[in-house]
Amino acid sequence: MTKSKRGSGDSGDGPGGGARELSVRVKTAKRRKISSTRWLQRQLNDPYVVAAKREGYRSRAAYKLLEIDEAHGLLKSGATVVDLGAAPGGWSQIAAQRIAAPEKGRILSIDINEMEPIVGVDFIQIDFLDDKAPDIIKQAIGGKVDVVLSDMAAPASGHKRTDHIKIMALCEIALDLADEILKPGGHFCAKVLQGGTEKELLVKMKQKFETVKHVKPKSSRSDSAETYVLAKGFRGPSED
Repeated sequence: MTKSKRGSGDSGDGPGGGARELSVRVKTAKRRKISSTRWLQRQLNDPYVVAAKREGYRSRAAYKLLEIDEAHGLLKSGATVVDLGAAPGGWSQIAAQRIAAPEKGRILSIDINEMEPIVGVDFIQIDFLDDKAPDIIKQAIGGKVDVVLSDMAAPASGHKRTDHIKIMALCEIALDLADEILKPGGHFCAKVLQGGTEKELLVKMKQKFETVKHVKPKSSRSDSAETYVLAKGFRGPSED
């Protein structure tokens, strides 16, 4: 790897903007694909990746939730939060800090993959798509919650329409859980892909919440199709 004198830090973008940082140029190894080299170079030059390592966050995704919360007041001290698709733990770290867990607030994090412990965070390793998952989560939380977060994403297939359908399905399942466990006035935030939510899901969310909007944090890569749907002011559980 070599360092060049020009880099993304020159523009002042990213956490704590204005800092000038040297960019890293990655040489292509014989056994490394060009796409892998490009990914590695992007990671090494990403100001949010650098900041996450410096500030002790487990992923650059931490800054996405941080931005959303600062702009929209999602997390309050003393709140109870469920974080779906939590591993490696960036969102859980931010949520735990914002709700003052475990002294005041509580957070339950869920993921199909293992996650190293985080102070103030309860974790359950389970496939959220398992039929038993909702009951396990409800039993573990033992009551209603203030916020349901979902940064879940299915493995990318490379086919935009397929990926969109998959991530929207995850959003809808997360919304169904939120309908069961949110307190009236609670909030829901989930990852989707640009192009908006499907019409039926958007209508469903507007029926359940006072406000529904799409937000794209600056820390979400500009070339990424990901965005987030933010629903605030839960009206109460649906009546069958």
